[in-house]
Amino acid sequence: MRRTTRAVVLVAGAVLLLGAAPASKAGKIVFLHHSTGEVIWKGGVPEWIARYNSSHKTKHALTAVEFPKDKPYGWNNYPYDYWNIWVKHAGPKRFKDEPTLELLTKQYDVIIFKHCFPGSSVSPDEGKANVASDEKTLQNYRLQYGALKKKLRAFPKTKFIVWTGPALNKSETNEGDAKRAKQFHEWVRKTWDEKGDNIYLWDFRQLETEGGLYAKPGYTNKSDDAHPSAAFAKKAAPLFAKRIVDVIEGRGDTGSITGK
Repeated sequence: MRRTTRAVVLVAGAVLLLGAAPASKAGKIVFLHHSTGEVIWKGGVPEWIARYNSSHKTKHALTAVEFPKDKPYGWNNYPYDYWNIWVKHAGPKRFKDEPTLELLTKQYDVIIFKHCFPGSSVSPDEGKANVASDEKTLQNYRLQYGALKKKLRAFPKTKFIVWTGPALNKSETNEGDAKRAKQFHEWVRKTWDEKGDNIYLWDFRQLETEGGLYAKPGYTNKSDDAHPSAAFAKKAAPLFAKRIVDVIEGRGDTGSITGK
C-alpha cells in the first residue's frame, strides 16, 4: 500500500492544510525507544494493536527498536542526539550505525520517538544558545526542536509521533530543573506543535504528572527510579496504542493527545 500524504504550505510561520490525508488501513510503524518506552510497550501495546487489527480489519504493523543503541553511538536519546543523528549527519548512510531519517522514512509510514527521563534535568540557560551543544538547557532544546521540526516536515509522506518528556521523581531533581522541564513541555505543546503538518504528540508527561512538576507517586518504580511502574504501564499502554491508531488513520489533529 502506498503511503498517504497531505499537502502543506508554510505561510509566515503558519501551517495551512491543503487536503486531509485519507485513513490508512495498513500502516508500517516504528517505535524508537529505550527503557522507559520498553516498560510501556510491555504494558500491552502490541497486544492492543493486534486486537484492534482483528476487530477493525486493519493491518497495522508496529515494530519496537532501541535507538540509539548503546554502541557505537551511546545510550543517549535527548534533543541533541536526534538533532545530531538526523539533522547534522543527515543523508543516505547510517551515522555510527544509527539510521538517518532518509533511511527510516523509506521503511515506515509512522516514526515514533521519545527521550529518557534524565532529559527532564533541565539546567539554567548560561551563555548563548547553541544547537550543537549537548547541554540540557531550555534554549538549546528549543533550537534543537526547531531544527528537528524543519527536518521532519521535509518528509511529508511520513507521520511522526513525539512523546513529551518523561518526568523525574521529586526526590531525583530540584524545583528549578523541574519547573524548566515543565516549561519546555508547555512550549512543545502550545508553540512547537502545530496542527496541519505531519508531526503529532503523545502527551506522556501529562499522564505521568497529571499536570504537576514531578511523576506521581506510584506511577514510577520507586522514589529513586523514575522508570514507569508496571501498574502505570498497563494504564498508559492502551492510551499510547490508541494515539498511534488515531494518527495513522488520520485523526491526529482531532484525537486526544493523551489517548484518553
